[in-house]
Amino acid sequence: MSPSALVILFAFGLAIGSFLNVVATRYDGEHFLFGTKLIGGRSHCTHCKKTLRWFELVPLLSFLIQGGRCRRCKARLSVQYPIVELISGIVFVSVPFALGVGAPMGVATVAVTPIIAAALWIAILEALLVMSLVDVRLGIIPDEINIFLGVAGIALAIFSAGSAGGQEGVVLAKIIGAAVAGVFFTLLIAVTRGKGMGVGDLKLAIPLGLIFGWPDIVLVLMLSFVIGAIAGLFAIARGKNTIKGTLPFGPFLALGGAIVFFWGSQIFNWYFSLIGLR
Repeated sequence: MSPSALVILFAFGLAIGSFLNVVATRYDGEHFLFGTKLIGGRSHCTHCKKTLRWFELVPLLSFLIQGGRCRRCKARLSVQYPIVELISGIVFVSVPFALGVGAPMGVATVAVTPIIAAALWIAILEALLVMSLVDVRLGIIPDEINIFLGVAGIALAIFSAGSAGGQEGVVLAKIIGAAVAGVFFTLLIAVTRGKGMGVGDLKLAIPLGLIFGWPDIVLVLMLSFVIGAIAGLFAIARGKNTIKGTLPFGPFLALGGAIVFFWGSQIFNWYFSLIGLR
């Protein structure tokens, strides 16, 4: 992939990240996630309420140039804005690399299937990003995102099966993954009587199982709980939470999924070599 293409992808990712920030900060849990009532209207400083000019809305650069402060009232701006924009930009650049888009492939430079797969995975990771922002702020996981992830999972199953010569095993693995995730979270909710996990997490886990399939979804869940436990202990150590307190679990599922997408094969290979199976 050429340097110019990478720059364009990164810039587009920054812009999408800026848009996701708007959606996540304005979402109220009632209106449609991408409804015009939420994303319509000019952006403004949350402190002085002044409408922002176009040069104050350049993703990442405006924050850096202004030193992380409002140009008018000098109030500190949330670091969420540049962080989310940067993550989004990295997603747009790294996903094609992970899937080999742009790598030499005989006469053709890029295969159609990797392009479609890259577009789907970028959309999935961006959806998980905005879901995480909403879950942290409101403690809910929008149904619109779960529905979108489910549709994306079905699309991945179709294209994966097609690229593998129509193998039924690919589709079966996706179905098993969704079933395992659904049963696991249903039992967890039943055992803890809803105190350990919410229905929103269940509704998110099922499409994630469809996306990652079996056995990758097992690794996604394991990493999510490990990361969640570490984050919980860290929060308790800082006095931000108690042992009986709760943390939104959606972001941990999203992070576990992202890790498996980028490094799942390496983790599996490391584990199997550790126990002597490879």
